[in-house]
Amino acid sequence: MKRRVVVTGIGLVTPLGTGNKKTWEALCEGCSGIRRIQKFDPSPLKTQIAGEVLDFNSATFMDSKDVRRSDPFIQFAVAATKLALDDAGLEITDELSPNIGTIVGSGIGGMETYFNTVLVFEERGPNRVSPFFVPNIIANMAAGYVSIFFNAKGPNSCTTTACAAGAHAIGYSLMAIQRGDADAMIAGGTEAPVIPMAIAGFNVMRAISTRNEDPEHASRPFDRDRDGFIISEGAGMLILEELEFAKKRGARIYAEILGCGMSSDAHHITSPSLDGPVRCMKSALRDAELNPEDVYYINAHGTSTPQNDINETRAIKEVFGKHAYKVPVSSTKSMTGHLLGAAGGIEAAFTSLALYHGILPPTINLDNPEPECDLDYIPHEARGVPIKVALSNSFGFGGTNVTLAFRRFDD
Repeated sequence: MKRRVVVTGIGLVTPLGTGNKKTWEALCEGCSGIRRIQKFDPSPLKTQIAGEVLDFNSATFMDSKDVRRSDPFIQFAVAATKLALDDAGLEITDELSPNIGTIVGSGIGGMETYFNTVLVFEERGPNRVSPFFVPNIIANMAAGYVSIFFNAKGPNSCTTTACAAGAHAIGYSLMAIQRGDADAMIAGGTEAPVIPMAIAGFNVMRAISTRNEDPEHASRPFDRDRDGFIISEGAGMLILEELEFAKKRGARIYAEILGCGMSSDAHHITSPSLDGPVRCMKSALRDAELNPEDVYYINAHGTSTPQNDINETRAIKEVFGKHAYKVPVSSTKSMTGHLLGAAGGIEAAFTSLALYHGILPPTINLDNPEPECDLDYIPHEARGVPIKVALSNSFGFGGTNVTLAFRRFDD
């Protein structure tokens, strides 16, 4: 029999703000975290907008030496973990340490460090490359820092599955607890991709929005006027615990995580297939021992790209049939933008909070729905609904898919 797993802590560093309360309130109010890029002059780029974490102060979470030596994607992960552990009221003592693990997803790793080091190499030569260059760019270093900073000596790993990385980290952490490899896991995703090279790369793919004159309305999932996603930065971390372990210490429980589905499109490196997301959602329902009619809400991948939004809508209809029109669906990327490898982490957190508070976050900027996108996407305003079961979808380049299934905790 599988051990039951619950969410007891949440840590959020997002374009809507640093901290759970700030992010969740802004999300429920339908606020946008998309602005003109401030960390560098974006004028030469076709896209000059992004979701930056403007209120983030790394010195609040790390000493100045560690800040100087670490890439922002590491700093976001450490900060979100500190927030999540504090939220859970979990102190990782030496006694507990071997049974608490860490899996942190990142689709890209230390891109800012890589980009800046290339410039240093070209301008000043190889001897000026920092000895911290390699540790800063490898994607698993976020998990490494988290483990070191917080004394987590259990399973330690990293998922690098593009935009599904954060969700994969949570799924594998769920499995680790279910099979007894750990009693608790620090799980989620982190990303710091707001650099000129990344934006230029997505521009030539025609994947991101160029609505520079109206950034707050640029991310518009399921809307016929969408023109691509918005690249964003930040981190979302969850504390997952085995149910009895959590109960024994009197933990507050946000939600129970029931199951995880994974699939591959085996189709195309960037263009989605219908089959992959359909099998992924069905797999999550099967793993969670749920029927389609049990689902009350879906936090969609919902990227605001022409291909994903139609394809995900078709997949939901294929899985849920007539019930698809009774299931509220929203894309919180309409407010946060797309945090790439961190997206699955923050969206799993949003799904857990929706269950806990009985509030479904909206899809903003849905002014003119794509004709084929005709489901209930909770347009414009959050909705107070006491839901019982919810799914969170994350799909990545390469055709990698994850669906997480959650239930409101009542016992």
